[in-house]
Amino acid sequence: MTTVAQLRKAALGLAETEEGTHFGMVSFEVAGKGFASVTQEGVVQLYMSDPDSEDAIQRYSGVDRLIRMGKPIGIRVPLDDINGMHLNILVHKSWESRAPKRLMHETSDAAQGDLPDNLGAPANRALSGAGITSLAQAAEMGRKELLAMHGVGPKAVERLFEAMAEKGLGFKE
Repeated sequence: MTTVAQLRKAALGLAETEEGTHFGMVSFEVAGKGFASVTQEGVVQLYMSDPDSEDAIQRYSGVDRLIRMGKPIGIRVPLDDINGMHLNILVHKSWESRAPKRLMHETSDAAQGDLPDNLGAPANRALSGAGITSLAQAAEMGRKELLAMHGVGPKAVERLFEAMAEKGLGFKE
């Protein structure tokens, strides 16, 4: 289960994203183009290409096509049906579909999900729940901050540190 706060963090973490409302829904746009919104019922609407939409439908349960005036324009997924890490990936895909090309180089590993595979389920859930899907995001935190998260233990922090070192990153302290 994901929250509007997690959606907000994922969207606003992308270059030049602005939050607003669209037909009473919380919405996010880049360069004046909407890429994500959430209905009053808690359904996230993400605008993206047909191939990306099809991929999302195949990969994640609860994802349906978003159709306007008979034309597929993206996907819909209830917040209750998707975890934070998957939502971050989908939000990034949606942002990419609407952002100007000049912004593409500004995207970081933040939405690319480059956390090590060997962290363990509790650590992955804790990081995902906090909206942390990349080594760059984890590096912005201190060891103590990560260790304070329920589910993140010394072994997970050490594995994060090792993966960061391979990319020339380190914890802020």
